[in-house]
Amino acid sequence: MSKQTYRVCFCFRRRFKMTAGEAPDEIKKLFDEYSENGIMNPDHLQRFLIDVQKEVNTTRDDAQNMIERCTNELKHLNIFHRKVLNLEAFFKYLFSDLNPPLESLGVHHDMSAPLSHYYIYTGHNSYLTGNQLSSDCSDVPIIQALQRGVRVIELDIWPNSSKDNIDVLHGRTLTTPVELIKCLKSIKEYAFVASDYPVVITLEDHLPPNLQAKVAEMVTSTFGDILFSPGPECLKEFPSPESLKKRIIISTKPPKEYLKTKDVPKDGESESQKEKNSGNNKETSAWGREVSSLKGGTVTDYKQDLDDDSNDEEDTEDGDPKSTESSHYIAPEYKSLIAIHAGKPKGGIDACLRVDPDKARRLSLSEQQLEKAVLTHGKQIVRFTQKNILRVYPKGIRFDSSNYNPMIGWTHGAQMVALNMQGYGRSLWIMHGMFRANGGCGYVKKPDFILKPGSDDEIFDPKVRLPVKTTLKVTVYMGEGWYYDFHHTHFDAYSPPDFYTRVGIAGVPADTIMKKTKTLEDNWVPAWNEEFEFPLTVPELALLRIEVHEYDMSEKDDFGGQTCLPVSELRRGIRAVPLHSVKGEKYKSVKLLMGFEFV
Repeated sequence: MSKQTYRVCFCFRRRFKMTAGEAPDEIKKLFDEYSENGIMNPDHLQRFLIDVQKEVNTTRDDAQNMIERCTNELKHLNIFHRKVLNLEAFFKYLFSDLNPPLESLGVHHDMSAPLSHYYIYTGHNSYLTGNQLSSDCSDVPIIQALQRGVRVIELDIWPNSSKDNIDVLHGRTLTTPVELIKCLKSIKEYAFVASDYPVVITLEDHLPPNLQAKVAEMVTSTFGDILFSPGPECLKEFPSPESLKKRIIISTKPPKEYLKTKDVPKDGESESQKEKNSGNNKETSAWGREVSSLKGGTVTDYKQDLDDDSNDEEDTEDGDPKSTESSHYIAPEYKSLIAIHAGKPKGGIDACLRVDPDKARRLSLSEQQLEKAVLTHGKQIVRFTQKNILRVYPKGIRFDSSNYNPMIGWTHGAQMVALNMQGYGRSLWIMHGMFRANGGCGYVKKPDFILKPGSDDEIFDPKVRLPVKTTLKVTVYMGEGWYYDFHHTHFDAYSPPDFYTRVGIAGVPADTIMKKTKTLEDNWVPAWNEEFEFPLTVPELALLRIEVHEYDMSEKDDFGGQTCLPVSELRRGIRAVPLHSVKGEKYKSVKLLMGFEFV
């Protein structure tokens, strides 16, 4: 063993283990203040939990129980004595899973309002295992999405090669198909493992009437009584998630529209090819590019009108019912399955956003169409989504299954902001953060101000800067766990890593920002001890973004973990924040110790 290698190994052994001596000064001061003779008993802990952690209803018994839980769960550390906490035990408790950053509230939003009053966890091309052009189609990503809590599954249905059955695939690409019946059976099996609230299946239908009838038979035989089928007519108002618990809902366009439009390219293919030929590059480096926003955008940034964008994914304009070809071939049993009717009326964006008091429907816009529309029709979009459902989907050139900024849709009331769940990256991290709220049930109630009806002056406009409602103070104390979860040469071959943390807000444009700590060199247990303030004008829509990276002078910085948390459910005080991988999987050991305060 060389001397250099020996020094590196010695450094690793010496530095990887977090000890009380590495506790930040603030933590040591708090322990001194809330302990006596180096010991924190239940009375001391109760006072700490009330004063610092703002757990104002904590009793002495609660504090005693917490110490007992610490004794049981952290007993392998041999730092607990007589069921009281010393500094090291207190430090370990703060850094443990017993001290999470979010309130454990379960499902606590009002779930009795119409579906249109909720953000819904929505997937795009839910059957794809990878990219949009050549990956396999499978029920596995559908199962994985449902296990995560996704509530809207998209299936593209096409005739199989022999034209006698139905496949699910991304049409006019090299993706390999999977049988529809296999997807339906998997949906039934896994629909409610993560949440009891309804699952919506959006069908992108490319079938002739005889196969539509076969779909109807498959759907009804697979789902039976759990299928919600209100009949062939549009609902006047959508039912509530509470009333639809453990139900399956079908959403698509009524068949008459497909008879005229079934050959329209999928996912904006013409537009995709046009953009590709014009030299536009697809996004690279899934997590490396920051999430785009509409900050500073103007109408001239989006020169085409919505009317010109005829290559959208599913909602080509509805025709006159009287002139629909071969209407007598429509499969009535298929039409009666559709609970959420989709469609795009003639007349451009104004017609699309017209609210019919007698019908509740679904409209789909591509991410580009939405970006164009919010610049000129932002308030109309918000008003439309108070009664109707707006679905947003990725542009066609995202061949790599990358994603767009979901906040643009959410801040305008869009319920179904569809992302590629296999795409990873910052946009999907934000989505994971949004749906950690409300017990992770897949439905998050929209704030009242987005649902408030009224004149244009009274409708919420996310582009208008409002007064600051509250300021979130975030302290990044320190981090640990990389030594356990990463190979010891993962970041640098010959020295400990150089970590920094990025922390910021995803929300309305006025609140959106990212900041970063200093970079700490050569440390597996970095202690930044830096405080940041985030004035929030719309805290109800704010998500706290957290990322850790390792600085690399010569190459792209290495990824060290991320998470995103709903500000509305943050626990005040000093909390242990678990970090996740690029794919959103929770690390076993990697955490940050952070402080949260609202002023």
